[in-house]
Amino acid sequence: MPSSSSPALRRLVTTAVTAALVGTSTALWAQAPSDGAAQAPALGGRAAPAAVLDEVIVTSSRIPMPLRQIGTAVSVVTGDDIDLRGYSSMADILRTQPGIAVTNTGGLGKTTNLRIRGEDGYRTTLMIDGVRIADPTGTQIAPSFDHLLTTSDLDRVEVLRGPQGFIYGADAGGVVNILTRTGMGRPSGQVGLEHGDFGTNRYDGSVSGGSSKGDYFFSATHVGSDGFNSEKADTALADDDGYRNTTLHAKLGLNPTENLRLQLVARDVDGRTEYDGCGFPTVHDCVGTSESTTYRLSADYQSGKLGHLFAYGNTDVSDDNFASGVSEFAADGSISHAEYIGNYKPTDSTTFVYGIDLERDEMESAGERSSRDQNAFYFEYQGQLTDRLFVSAGSRHDDNDDFGTHLSSRVTLAYVTDVGNGASLKYRASAGTGFRAPSLYEIAYNSGPFSYPPASDVTLKEETSKGYDLGVDFTAASGLTAELTYFNQTIDDAIDFDLATFSGYVQLSGRSRSRGVEAALDVPFGEQWGLIVNLTYNDTDDGTGLQRVRRPRNYGNFGLRYSSANQKLDLLANLRFSRDTVDEIFGLGRVPLDDYQVLDLSATYKVTDAVQVYVRGQNLTDEDYEEVTGFNSAPRAAWVGARFKF
Repeated sequence: MPSSSSPALRRLVTTAVTAALVGTSTALWAQAPSDGAAQAPALGGRAAPAAVLDEVIVTSSRIPMPLRQIGTAVSVVTGDDIDLRGYSSMADILRTQPGIAVTNTGGLGKTTNLRIRGEDGYRTTLMIDGVRIADPTGTQIAPSFDHLLTTSDLDRVEVLRGPQGFIYGADAGGVVNILTRTGMGRPSGQVGLEHGDFGTNRYDGSVSGGSSKGDYFFSATHVGSDGFNSEKADTALADDDGYRNTTLHAKLGLNPTENLRLQLVARDVDGRTEYDGCGFPTVHDCVGTSESTTYRLSADYQSGKLGHLFAYGNTDVSDDNFASGVSEFAADGSISHAEYIGNYKPTDSTTFVYGIDLERDEMESAGERSSRDQNAFYFEYQGQLTDRLFVSAGSRHDDNDDFGTHLSSRVTLAYVTDVGNGASLKYRASAGTGFRAPSLYEIAYNSGPFSYPPASDVTLKEETSKGYDLGVDFTAASGLTAELTYFNQTIDDAIDFDLATFSGYVQLSGRSRSRGVEAALDVPFGEQWGLIVNLTYNDTDDGTGLQRVRRPRNYGNFGLRYSSANQKLDLLANLRFSRDTVDEIFGLGRVPLDDYQVLDLSATYKVTDAVQVYVRGQNLTDEDYEEVTGFNSAPRAAWVGARFKF
């Protein structure tokens, strides 16, 4: 739908489509066979699991748990889902999930902020195979979604929404946990090639193998794109702003005994971004480089009622930013992390999880070095009170060098009941708290030469957050699933950059709020068609009664999938929409952003078991929209590619 169409008309059409989809879904459930014989293919053409609630999730409590026992709000994206959607950016994959919105400033590699339930990315923990991925040189030690590609090593992604990730020390946003593939069987590999608009080329490959004694998985991905003009203010050069990224990944496992696993995970990301609007005076010939190297060594011993995991990981990041070829800001940083995770299961209905985290953050810029230690221990009880009722309760104690001790906690409840015809309902509730200490960068900026009152007069203190959610999940034997969740969370003493006067980082007065409803629906149409819908209503308040900037009040996705009877062809059409968003402009205050909707289409065809070809089109209606005021979004574009297995 073109952006010039009437907002009232667009809302009317969206409402009508929503009503039609919900009505169709209800009718399909009513007609579903009670014996579960019609097992519809899930996204990507794979068979839907017969018992969705038995799916194993590891993110909620860092140990494997069946979904039926989990009281938190968790969503899962599989590797097949990622392959079919085809996006190069992990942020684009995640924005198809309930409760997640993304802003981007001009294409691949540009500043990308992922918000879960309205909370900024720096309030969200990103993990890859147990390694915390964050940029210690960044303003808030945030995960860098700018350079996170959808590489061929990805197995699945689990997202824990809200301030319930206390075991990780997570804040108000939640946890994104990426799990990579483990090698198995005879040596094998894959090569992928892709070409498309904006002069984009992508090459990736992997080799893997393994046995009961050990395994290996190596992958490499390179993406290069000429991009497009990222900022509307660049009318002089008006040049394309390109991007280059090379990501290397290795995962090595050794199993000395049946109960002991040793593992090394290593990842190196080298990114180069061209962008606009840097320097003083402002120029549009800007380049940012970022190189990060991450590794984690772990030993996991599980035997009988006891389990122990010891791990040490490290992340090194080196960033530099150039204005017209002259470095204007460079920084190096590191995060080192040692941990122990234990679990004890004295009975079949009781599990205890406990652990210790030791973390050190370091940053160096302009010859100034700063560091901070934060150590923690935690404990959680998980209990099955009946064959239908599951509870958990736990606390975490953090000790921060600069901001003292803090106690975070979480309680969850899950109750599962059969409703007939092979269908079940799970009622769930969770409540948790968290905190975030001001980053080394925030503190340094406010005491530096570019800060002035009011920010320079502020002594920053830690943020504290709390929140709860209530939800119900429905699962039918036909493969139909539905989810409805109400969430409500607050942040006291929230830290944000002063967009009114650009003086630095300030402590927001009042209490920042984010509350709303998430709804998700996956409906099979027989064995070949399916409907995927998620809708999020997010009401935010910055503490002064104003809507928080760049948080759409209404957003979501409508997806239609098709898998051929011979399982060779898979199609997916996805309409993503965003409504009722405001931004803030220096000197003008709050300004509304236009509503928009973006239609994407992807298709894969299996030529043989070893050869697959695919095509992807994004923004097929050529919608002209902004996610951040003054920055362009990608026009209509298409890509074609192939994957070869050997």
